[in-house]
Amino acid sequence: MNLDPNAWVAVSFFLFVLAVFKPAKKAVLSGLDKKIDQIKAEIEEAQGLREEAEALLASYHRKQREALQEAETIVSRAQDDAAKLRIEAEVSIEAALKRQEELATEKILQLEAAAISRIQNMAVDLAIDATEKILGDRLTGKQGKELAENSIADLGKRF
Repeated sequence: MNLDPNAWVAVSFFLFVLAVFKPAKKAVLSGLDKKIDQIKAEIEEAQGLREEAEALLASYHRKQREALQEAETIVSRAQDDAAKLRIEAEVSIEAALKRQEELATEKILQLEAAAISRIQNMAVDLAIDATEKILGDRLTGKQGKELAENSIADLGKRF
C-alpha cells in the first residue's frame, strides 16, 4: 500500500479516535446522563416552585378580593350608620325645637295671663279710687262714708 503520508496521518488519526472513543464514550455518555438528570431535577424543582408561586399568587388575589369585599361592606355599613344617625339627629332636633316652641308658647301664655291680671288689678284699683272720689264728692257725712266702705268691701269679695 502506497499511501501518501497525509493519508497515513488521517488513517492513524481515525484509528486513534476509534481507540479513544470507545472508553471515552462511556465516560462522556455517563457525564451527559448526569448532566441531563441534573437539568431534569432543576426543571422539576423550577416547575414545583412555579406551581407554588402560582398558588401563592392565586391565594393573594383571593385575599385581595376578600379584602375589597370587606372594605365595601364596611363602607356600606358606615354609610347606613351615618344615614341612621342623620335621621336620629333630625328627629332629635325636631323634638327639641318642638319642646322649645311649646315652652315659649307656655311662657307667652303665662306672661299674657300675668299682664291681664295686672291690667285687671289696675282697673279695679282705678275703679275703686274713682268710686271713692265720686261717692265722697256726692255723699257727705256719715251716710256717704258707710256706703263707700261697704261698697269697697263688696268689690273685694267680687274680684
